[in-house]
Amino acid sequence: MDKIDFRRSLKHYQATKTIELVDIPPMQFVMVDGSGNPNTVPAYQTAIEWLYSTSYALKFAARAALGQDYVVPPLEGLWWADDPADFVARRKDNWRWTMMIMAPDFLTKSMFEAAVAKSASKLGSAPDTLRLGQLDEGKCLQVLHIGSYDDEGPILAHLHDVEMPARPDLQWPSPRNLSRRPAPQRPGQAQDYPAATGPPPLTPACQMTRTIGSFCPNLRGRRHR
Repeated sequence: MDKIDFRRSLKHYQATKTIELVDIPPMQFVMVDGSGNPNTVPAYQTAIEWLYSTSYALKFAARAALGQDYVVPPLEGLWWADDPADFVARRKDNWRWTMMIMAPDFLTKSMFEAAVAKSASKLGSAPDTLRLGQLDEGKCLQVLHIGSYDDEGPILAHLHDVEMPARPDLQWPSPRNLSRRPAPQRPGQAQDYPAATGPPPLTPACQMTRTIGSFCPNLRGRRHR
């Protein structure tokens, strides 16, 4: 049985130090929303535990039921603040986030809900915003940041103030706040969002920063939209 490694097969998991424009296709993710400093709020750690537990349960279910094996994709995050200055200045208590792990499109809603039930037997009640949902990012700027998250301010400012204004031929999508989408009828329920529109729009908010984690704690891929 061949094992798929999406970090090797998908270009947008292969950021470099050169800022580049990438066009991200619609993909589905296991997601959890939250807010506050990820270093101190308990909800962040809970979100990570649920994402990994559910994602590995899905991996094993796909191997058993579909004969499909894959490497669980890296942890990713959407990060933003109502005031963009809060994000660039690292005022983390004001941050909002959606943490997520990509779920291959051959995984079904029923498989996801079974994986959530399996995780609940170990972790208890699921976060209210735990869901399987689709994200359609479209055109994004992508760059690799090496180093501490707290050293990202200059590259974020460069993306905001230099790179995006220098591309007037591109229409950047309206800012979106993923925490204000409808909550599942129950935690762990699969969610449907049209691929062309994504989650509901919100104004005002800042543009979102996307992080892609790896097994090396000081290496991060970054996309900014």
